Amino acid sequence: MRRSLLLVLLFLVIAFPKAFGKTYTINLGIVTTPKTFHYKAALKFKQIVERESNGQIKVIIHHSGSVGNETDILQQLQMGALQMGVITAGPIDKFVPAIKAIEFPFIFNSYKQADEILDGKIGRAILDEFPKANLVGYHFLENGFRNLTNSVIRVHSAKDLKGLKIRVMNSQFHVKIWRALGANPTPMPWPIYTQLAQHVIDGQENPLAVIYQYKLYEVQKYLTLTRHVYSALVFVGSKKFYDSLPENYKKLLFKATKEASIYERNLNRQKVAFFLKELKKHGMVIDEHPDIESFKVRVEPLKEQFHGKARRYLEQILNYEKDSQNQ
Repeated sequence: MRRSLLLVLLFLVIAFPKAFGKTYTINLGIVTTPKTFHYKAALKFKQIVERESNGQIKVIIHHSGSVGNETDILQQLQMGALQMGVITAGPIDKFVPAIKAIEFPFIFNSYKQADEILDGKIGRAILDEFPKANLVGYHFLENGFRNLTNSVIRVHSAKDLKGLKIRVMNSQFHVKIWRALGANPTPMPWPIYTQLAQHVIDGQENPLAVIYQYKLYEVQKYLTLTRHVYSALVFVGSKKFYDSLPENYKKLLFKATKEASIYERNLNRQKVAFFLKELKKHGMVIDEHPDIESFKVRVEPLKEQFHGKARRYLEQILNYEKDSQNQ
């Protein structure tokens, strides 16, 4: 009798796991639409987590800015109102100043180098700073290398930027970058198609994927392949939610974000040539070989504004680059 009862209970646990264990819901916020790589990364994360938790964890993706801009999402993560988000590194610097190190212009020269640093000890050390802001830094994925577009002039060198009103992310450091370059930076939440169409701003800077997917070629004539900043994304979580999870689910979130990040980065990189070809087809005037040195000279002094851990990580990345070149 007892053996039969145990077998029945075992069957019920396997067949109806939710009835025998606590379930969790992850509300995950992103500002972009389902056609973007941000969303595809979030969807991959959802698939992995729901499958490997046997449905004990449900992931709901809130896209297209439906829960606010990236700063709003970060604030909601701190409070525990949201559980996760896929966030651009730029706006995070208000919450985790150390992340500014990876936003320094021209610090990464290839995807390979970015992966080695951000998937390595330096990247992990930066993510380990997140709990101080009541957040969890899970893993880096990517937006890609950022490039400049505008509707006024073909920009070849930094001197061509004078007076251009350029939309930037809500990041104090990105404002400083474009001010140093001679432009008139204007922080503005995403999306910005209407502002570009109405000439409230002259231009913006983003990876090719974003420029193509949001059809900015309709309102921006000129594209300059500056590749000025490698724009990382981060799977960010609520520390309050993370601390409430059992150990096996904590490990699952780290595993799932890593797999989803690698998946998304590969997707993004496979399409770069396609995006460039399509933007040309849509009539954009593209400068593929701008005077990058003229940009580098103007932003070099910004290094002196780095202090504390942001300075330490910046120097570690610069030294890593030097060591790689000497090998």
